[in-house]
Amino acid sequence: MSEAMRDLLDILDLETLELNLFRGRSPQVGWQRVFGGQVVGQALVAAQRTVSADRHTHSLHGYFMRPGDPAVPIIYEVDRIRDGGSFTTRRVVAIQHGHAIFSLEASFQKDEPGLDHQVPMPLDVPAPETLMTQMELIERYGQNLPDAIRRFWARERPLQIRPVNIEHYASRDPLPPQQKVWMRINGVRSATQALNAAMLAYISDMTLLDTATFPHGRWGFEPDIQMASLDHAIWFHREPPNGMDDWLLYSQDTPSTMGARGFARGQIFSRDGTLIASVAQEGLIRLRTKQSA
Repeated sequence: MSEAMRDLLDILDLETLELNLFRGRSPQVGWQRVFGGQVVGQALVAAQRTVSADRHTHSLHGYFMRPGDPAVPIIYEVDRIRDGGSFTTRRVVAIQHGHAIFSLEASFQKDEPGLDHQVPMPLDVPAPETLMTQMELIERYGQNLPDAIRRFWARERPLQIRPVNIEHYASRDPLPPQQKVWMRINGVRSATQALNAAMLAYISDMTLLDTATFPHGRWGFEPDIQMASLDHAIWFHREPPNGMDDWLLYSQDTPSTMGARGFARGQIFSRDGTLIASVAQEGLIRLRTKQSA
């Protein structure tokens, strides 16, 4: 297991401070703010710690309020909203410097039989082994990236990302409002269902909001664009048949961008076509001016 993978597992293993109170840390990689997927994943872990093991996450909804400070720990306070016969509801508030930076509500359910269907996986998607890594794409096409961004992407990471749509990296032409990305977590072959959900929450924040810039020929790393997640929702449908260390296809689209906000949706499929989860996110996409900078 790589050091980056051990670090991710450590980040998702919160410290228990008191009943319903947990503490999480952030990796010290020189980033100015905490990655949103980390906060979602840690908040979900905090909620999971207060729920019986036979109940699994089926949905979560979160709001980002302030950027997280990676230099200090994040405190997660869990409110046990309801424990019903089949469903459990939890609310989690993430706190830094005395202020809420993120809030999450998550619902858990006992496994039950019932009706079962899913949409098919997109057709004619190249296999991940045939695609360039995101770092290779940035090395080839990202000459205008800030040095700090290039150094960040060059670090060892706990996952691999291989975009299908490379036009976004190669040009600034307006593109169709969709993209597809292969992702996988490195080196976790046998994880619990709870850990799989936390890792899925972690990766679900990657690349999604960027889709909302495609129709405009823009890129979130451009210096005159300010981008940040505003809210995030995940519906967990099925377990990944081969775990999180096998490739997952993240099929994304963006129905609307307006009012300095972009909206994007995603469906996550396993390689065999199983629909694992659905995701939705709205984020700030603000064109910087002298007034808004």
